[in-house]
Amino acid sequence: MTVSVTHRETCRLCDSRNVELVVKLQPIPLAERYAASRQAAQSAEVYPVDLYMCVDCGHVQQLDVIDTQSLWEEYTYYSGQAKGMVEHFAQVSAKIRSTYGLPADALVVDVGSNDGSLLRPFRQAGYRVLGIDPAREIAHQATQAGIETIPEVLSLRLAREIRQRHGPAHVVCVFNAFAHADDLGEMAEGVSHMLDDDGLFVFEAQYLLDVVDKVLIGTIFHEHMSHHSVKPLQRFLDRHGMELIDVERVPIQHGSLIGTVQHRGGRRPISDAVGRLLALETQRGLDRPATLRAFADRIARLRRDVDALVRAWKQTGVTVAGYGAARSGPTLISQLGLRGVIDFIVDDHPQKVHRFSPGDGIPILPTAQLYERMPAYTVILAWVHAKRIIESNRRYLDGGGHFVVLGPEVRVVGAPGDVGA
Repeated sequence: MTVSVTHRETCRLCDSRNVELVVKLQPIPLAERYAASRQAAQSAEVYPVDLYMCVDCGHVQQLDVIDTQSLWEEYTYYSGQAKGMVEHFAQVSAKIRSTYGLPADALVVDVGSNDGSLLRPFRQAGYRVLGIDPAREIAHQATQAGIETIPEVLSLRLAREIRQRHGPAHVVCVFNAFAHADDLGEMAEGVSHMLDDDGLFVFEAQYLLDVVDKVLIGTIFHEHMSHHSVKPLQRFLDRHGMELIDVERVPIQHGSLIGTVQHRGGRRPISDAVGRLLALETQRGLDRPATLRAFADRIARLRRDVDALVRAWKQTGVTVAGYGAARSGPTLISQLGLRGVIDFIVDDHPQKVHRFSPGDGIPILPTAQLYERMPAYTVILAWVHAKRIIESNRRYLDGGGHFVVLGPEVRVVGAPGDVGA
């Protein structure tokens, strides 16, 4: 497959050309391209993931855009398989239903619906549901499982077709996919067109303040084109005839933002939470390039700390593994100097096991191999699940193994009393 890359010259939210490079990063391969041979994996092309800030509105984003087909054609992430995600979606659905109330025949549309995990609790509560997702195989499987899913990217044309066929939507959700679209203007217009006059648009995205504070570099890869914060989003939504009426910080993905939106001038009041987060962002300078440059300095310090570990590993000739063939893997390996260091990665994903990671060509082995091979050190690449991975593998630690956590500081975890931890 030929990958097409374009570099935008304007801000994704306000169209300003006043964009500034704030975090220069190593280019990385596409995260979901697990190859059948080491040679094919090692020949994978790499593409930029540098971060830019719009000086006019404060939005932080990637301006190097991979074509849609290349991003989603071989996508292997399933929401229902991610620890804690199903429970999170059930809580979100319950809160929307209890807080705002929905008509008995309400239509709920999820943009970027993946395997239908967010729509399922709405359907179980008796509402009509419809998913939209460009990952064709995942969309097909969701439809087969009872969640009708359109295998496309949301466009204004598609939004018009959906409204004509299904009627207006009382809730439109865009969870995580709100960071995945290059043309957010068309997405916003599509959402607005589908939405009932009294409807709600609910989105979730990783929150830029958490990314900066916790040095969440594992969230920087090609799908995540936008790194959202409240101030630029509020202005963006207003441009498209909508208003942000509530925001909530949630711990999912180590720090995300849930926003609730209505048509501008709708009947619901604007929550005080919106003003509080705007004030916090101003206090923290989240719309200033200097804040993101300080974030880049912290990434550089992380790399120096990892370099020191790698030098020690090479001197002693120990075996180093990775845990989790995660989307964040190429980012962590490339940005923190781990290329050529990791001998194998353990994971049980059926589409990844016995294949090779893009870039380094690291073999993916079943997680049972962690105990068969007992590497001296195991770098946690599935950073979101670091705590659970450590807690569920105490036997590995007791056997002398060490886990390496890569943020917000480098941390080596061993068994209690292990002087090397």
